Amino acid sequence: MTSNRQFLLARRPVGAVQRSDFEFASTPLRALAEGEVLIQVSHVSLDPAMRGWMNASTESYMPPVALGEVMRAIAVGRVVESRNPGFAAGEHVSGLLGVQEYAIHNGAGLNKVDPALAPLPLFLGALGMPGLTAYFGLLDVGQPKEGDTVVVSGAAGAVGALVGQIARLKGARVVGIAGGADKVRYLVEELGFDAAIDYKSADVAAALRQHAPKGIDVFFDNVGGTILDAALANLAHGARVVICGAISQYNNTQAVAGPSNYLQLLVKRATMRGVMVADYYHRAPEAIMAMGAWIQACKLKTREHVVQGLDSFPETFAKLFSGANQGKLVLQVV
Repeated sequence: MTSNRQFLLARRPVGAVQRSDFEFASTPLRALAEGEVLIQVSHVSLDPAMRGWMNASTESYMPPVALGEVMRAIAVGRVVESRNPGFAAGEHVSGLLGVQEYAIHNGAGLNKVDPALAPLPLFLGALGMPGLTAYFGLLDVGQPKEGDTVVVSGAAGAVGALVGQIARLKGARVVGIAGGADKVRYLVEELGFDAAIDYKSADVAAALRQHAPKGIDVFFDNVGGTILDAALANLAHGARVVICGAISQYNNTQAVAGPSNYLQLLVKRATMRGVMVADYYHRAPEAIMAMGAWIQACKLKTREHVVQGLDSFPETFAKLFSGANQGKLVLQVV
């Protein structure tokens, strides 16, 4: 335990992320200072937001990763040494630990997790940031009512799959949008969505008119671009549009494509509001308790796509943008 393998951001990606955008380095581990903990990282969460953190000029809720710094990522791991009274060796924690084997952390923002309650990757999915985003984004911002039609883009992803299932639990009719016949089948046959649209083979605007003939009451958007435009064209009166992400735009080399149908917000007296999970961290126990209870009762299904090997990080991360991942994408380090 004298060296630490880690991915450093070597240059700002242009378009899709390449292995050459990173340096895979081995650096010596230093001694802990007072108040610090040493964590052996076991699983790294791979999330679309990481693409934005690589850009220098994008105004965001977090500063960009500096060139030469460890690539920022949420991860879980085990405390192997502690000089912080709040953490003991052997405990498991989650937080911004980065894409690396070991993290030295001051303890701020670390959360203890219990692997006896759930597998560690679950704390990066339904019991972690994606779960909080889905829970509060849908229920606090989308505010679905029984009988509403809820449409979710990126519906087979880590957040979207949870959003659709929670909406069904609240009595809504749920339509998912995903890429490929296998994902469409998964949404309907395994997760209980009422309908699903394959954006790769269907006319999304026409399919939305078919599956939401009275309009969309809640649109939870993870994709942006043309799919957002298609949804805006079919809003119901008083609809709520939740902007969670825009993965179709993150690798753009030109300006982000904005919605051309935004005037439908005026016509339909609809609202469009962004959701940022950091605004809800103080209420995290509420969501985790609810999600955990639904999982235990088999009312909420999760799927984690775990890929072995720290060295595969760039290629595994790219799966988010090709749609090759099946559920919550996690990189297993040990």
